[in-house]
This record gives sequence, structure tokens and C-alpha cells, in this order.
Amino acid sequence: MPLKTPSIFANPEEADNVEGITSFSYDLNAEMLQDAYSHGIFPWPFDDEVIPWVSPPERGVIPLEEFHIPRSFQRQLRKRQFELRVDTAFEEVIRGCATQERPGGGTWITPKIIQAYCELHETGWAHSFETWEKATGQLVGGLYGVSVGKIFSGESMFHTVTGASKFALVGTAEILKKCGVTILDTEMVTSTTALFGAREIPRAQFLKLLKAGRGNPLSTDELRVAMAR
Repeated sequence: MPLKTPSIFANPEEADNVEGITSFSYDLNAEMLQDAYSHGIFPWPFDDEVIPWVSPPERGVIPLEEFHIPRSFQRQLRKRQFELRVDTAFEEVIRGCATQERPGGGTWITPKIIQAYCELHETGWAHSFETWEKATGQLVGGLYGVSVGKIFSGESMFHTVTGASKFALVGTAEILKKCGVTILDTEMVTSTTALFGAREIPRAQFLKLLKAGRGNPLSTDELRVAMAR
């Protein structure tokens, strides 16, 4: 799917504030999210009222050709304690992400965010990669994000068992690479994503990559077929 033009949001290249805020809104729905992600923008709410839409001046990304697994986590992978599934528990994953402790407390994953991304999931743009514990059969971690052509924007991760979110990240990267995705957009670089190769690139470079890689969002079936290969 080509980039939606024109956008309801301000041009991200003209966002000259430190946070990269392009617009504000009270509303949030799947159509707005499709528009935003097609233009390198995402919501970053402070509460469940006014929603800032941002495109950071420096964007966190993992080029999937550079994705690597830290040696310390390779040892845990060899234990084979987890199983990866795709799109079987999207709402549970996003709610799990909302419970994770964040620096400064609180969460940006508000009830409005949960509802809108669940709607986006129903359209086929948003997907969950889930970590299930083999011994208990329980969902113990995962991540969710948005597919836009050759870029996948990872939104958040969670875990209730050590290593479960990292397992989901590794599985996500492997599946996306098989599907022809070239960039895992982490939006920000964290201490965890940096271990796997995340780095910052200028917004202009990210928007150029987004435009060059535009296309249809990956379907659940495509992701599951890639996972089985």
C-alpha cells in the first residue's frame, strides 16, 4: 500500500521541537494509525486525553541484516523453554505491555491506545509475536507492532518470565527477515534493543527508507508461513 497522501498530520520533516511532535489530537482510531505509520509518525500519549503524534529527530532502528543475538542470550535459547506464536493473543500482549514498569512510572499504553491498536490488528496492520512457556502452556511474554511494507515498527515488549521478551524479539526478527522486511523500527533505542543492534539514524534517513520500502502490510498468514520455514 502506498503512503497515504495527503496526511491529516503535519509534515514530520517540519517538526522542529526536541520531541519531534507533529500534531495533537483527542481522537485515536485505526485509520489515524494507518495514516501516521505510513508517514513515520506514531502516538506517544502522556495520559488518555490529548495525544501527541511524534516523529523523533533521531529514530531507533535495527537493520535486520545487522541483527545479532548476544552470547548471553544464546545460552538461554538453547534451553528451548519457549514457543513462539503469531497473532493468537494480540490483546493479551498489548495489555501485558501496559503492565511493565517504565522509567518514571506510569505507561503510555492507555485504554484508548489499547482499543485503537486492537482495531488496527483487525485491519491486518498490527501483529503480535508471543512467547508461550512450554512447561506451563502460559503466555509469558511478547511484543506487538505495525507492518508497513519493508518496515516493521515494534511498539512494546513485556515478559513475566526472564528472557521471554527477548525470545519474542529474536523470533520476530527471524520471521520479518524471511518476509523481506529490512528495518525493525524500534522508535527509541533502549538498553535491551541496543544489545541486538539498535542504533539511531536521522529522521530524514528513516523517512527515505520508509518511502522506498512502501508496500502492503504483512498478513498473519504470511508471517505464520515464514515462521514455519
